[in-house]
Amino acid sequence: MSATNPVNLWTSSEHALDYLGRADQIAHRTEGEAVLLEFIPEHTRRILDLGTGDGRLLALVRRAHPESEAVAADFSPAMLAAARKRFDGDSRVRVIEHNMDSPLTDLGQFDAVISSFAIHHLTHERKRALYGEVYRLLNGGGVFCNLEHVASPTEQLHDEFLRAIGVTRETEDPSNKLLDMETQVGWLREIGFEDVDCHWKWRELALLAGRRR
Repeated sequence: MSATNPVNLWTSSEHALDYLGRADQIAHRTEGEAVLLEFIPEHTRRILDLGTGDGRLLALVRRAHPESEAVAADFSPAMLAAARKRFDGDSRVRVIEHNMDSPLTDLGQFDAVISSFAIHHLTHERKRALYGEVYRLLNGGGVFCNLEHVASPTEQLHDEFLRAIGVTRETEDPSNKLLDMETQVGWLREIGFEDVDCHWKWRELALLAGRRR
């Protein structure tokens, strides 16, 4: 799908709920999440989750860092409702409405910024701008971990990925604006992130991470 494609179905509750109904079955997802957890610093006390969905990834990170507090951001009404239900009664988690098409508001500083299969819905220009905003929100030594859906280098590999996850060209999400992993890693380095790499990858699913110096 074109990077300038304006389609974004995630305001639709039906679209969001359909995704939540199959999210646990995403191939190899737990592998990527396990690797992501390795990069969250032990000293982490404040976490920002961008495109939190129902809060699945944030819950995993906070299970490993129970003393941390967090801000969970999303713009889908169905996702926000699911996240608020998950974290109901947890005063350490604040769920807020924010559309990542717009610049991040002043949310304070964080030791870790995480995201899971959300940023690929943004235009490429907005992706890069968001990475810069994330860098400025991080404390020194803080990490950005983006478990993301990236573009395959060839159409053949894209078709193979779709078959592997049981999707066709006709049924893949029209909201996707996929970008190759190499370009995004380059952007993170240009912005100033250190120790940037693709630390895990299975076909079009990848963990991109870097640290603020």
